[in-house]
Amino acid sequence: MDAQPIDDNFSLRMSQALYLDLHAHLFPGDGDEHGAVIEAGLATINNRQVLLARRLWKARDGVDWLPGTRGYRRLPASYVTERIRGCRTEKVVYLAVHNHGGRGSVGFSGVDFNTHERGFPALLDVMGGIPVGALVFAEDAVAGDIWTADGHRHALKDAIVVGPTRQRLTPVPAEGKAAADARFDRQVRLFGQRGQAILSHTRVAIIGVGGVGILLAEFLGRLGVGKIVVIDPDYVDPTNLPRMVDATAWDAMSWLLAPERPEWMRNLGKWLATPKVRLARRIIRKANGHARVLPFRTDMEDPAALQAIKQSDYMFLAADSHRARLLFNALVHQYLIPGVQVGSRIRSSQETGTVEHVHTVTRWVLPETGCLVCNAQINPARLQEESISATMRRQQKYTVEPDVVSPSVITLNATTAAQAANDFLFYITGLAQPDAFTGYVRSHPLSRRLEMVSPRKDGQCQECGLVSESRFARGDSVALPLVD
Repeated sequence: MDAQPIDDNFSLRMSQALYLDLHAHLFPGDGDEHGAVIEAGLATINNRQVLLARRLWKARDGVDWLPGTRGYRRLPASYVTERIRGCRTEKVVYLAVHNHGGRGSVGFSGVDFNTHERGFPALLDVMGGIPVGALVFAEDAVAGDIWTADGHRHALKDAIVVGPTRQRLTPVPAEGKAAADARFDRQVRLFGQRGQAILSHTRVAIIGVGGVGILLAEFLGRLGVGKIVVIDPDYVDPTNLPRMVDATAWDAMSWLLAPERPEWMRNLGKWLATPKVRLARRIIRKANGHARVLPFRTDMEDPAALQAIKQSDYMFLAADSHRARLLFNALVHQYLIPGVQVGSRIRSSQETGTVEHVHTVTRWVLPETGCLVCNAQINPARLQEESISATMRRQQKYTVEPDVVSPSVITLNATTAAQAANDFLFYITGLAQPDAFTGYVRSHPLSRRLEMVSPRKDGQCQECGLVSESRFARGDSVALPLVD
């Protein structure tokens, strides 16, 4: 086993609720050291290892956290044995946690490293190949020493706290100052050069670049987001033009798709039309030539698209299928990637045609705030219908008419896209208040009302709960809900 960590190939993600609970335990104001254990899932994302904090066990002073024989404090063997057995059963990573004083930077002492060298090889044997490690926190910093079955040790690069606002903890403060860019002068006056630098190094995924998604592409490009994944299998058509920014009749091949054209010509027009992801890339690159755009002309279940989403820091779901909602919801909770589901609904009377109801909605979905399943936003019947072919749907009489086309207006799309983009902006730059509202925002244009909806959370939920069967923070150890 290497005497010191060989790289910083590991990162940690945790929910704000878990971090605040841990912070209050480690730093109660007495200036002393305290201990805990974190159970963490594990994911391999872009050749990096990501630890996903699933559960916190707080060691009780004088019971589970005792005076040390070699160091200042220690977890007794009986407590370590209990926790390591629990981690082995759950197939999660064991992380021993304690704190040091000071602010801004933190590191293990020589005594800490010696303790790891004495105990971690045996713990690795018990875990049967699953990594084990230790974390040490200062009030605004964290360091890690992670041991893997291949005989190597790894430092922790950083820890990302996911909540109403994003917090990044590192072993030492980041060096250097971002170069000024005159293009972003006005927004830098809001969130500073540091905020602009964060945006330039952020990767987001837009799932669905129709009427809402294409506006998000425009907004994120102009904000200076560095990497943008865009996913959509469809092409621009003439009915898109009133609500898709920058789209032209040439993108839609309108002259070939006119109703009076022969079928072969209309088919040619569909084939020649611009893919929506290509339009999104064009819009983003016009706004910010430095942005890197990764287009996927497919749905989000495509393996390559899924890998691109997993590498993202944030997700926008602007596709309204229930299959997409199910997979998006799983990614949020299994990999602790925050995101927002956006959409609108317009209902008219079938008898009179009178518009009865209009609303737009942004559903912010964060770890531990209540998932789409808890809030009945994934319809099992619709999910089943979407999971079979169009031919089978007709045969089984799920539908006897062509698909009903939902109304869509660019102004309604802009309402939800702007809210979603603002939520992302204030989250990623750390400007949002820690106690900011984390529920859904609904706009009702007919009555000019804004509604704030607090989501429900079921502790026994198989998606976001902490029951042993749930996917919460499991990473690569459980399969995503892909439907054949």
